[in-house]
Amino acid sequence: MSKTKSISSTKAQNNFGRVLDDITQNRTRYIVKRRGIPQAVILSFNDFADILNNERERERMHTILGEVRPNYQLGQVLEPQSE
Repeated sequence: MSKTKSISSTKAQNNFGRVLDDITQNRTRYIVKRRGIPQAVILSFNDFADILNNERERERMHTILGEVRPNYQLGQVLEPQSE
């Protein structure tokens, strides 16, 4: 089973080789955040194929994304969080 980690965009950029190694060798998935807000998901090609072909994996990713996706309310003031 793949594990999912969160990483700031700056840290991902500065350590891209190590992040890529972790993704390909350990099947780790990364949620990249900028100012504390999720911006992207990085995963291996094989994990991407698994998600497309496996309903259980799609549901698992849907759950993870739902947990980290920011929830906004009308009129809510949003302040950037530090990375």
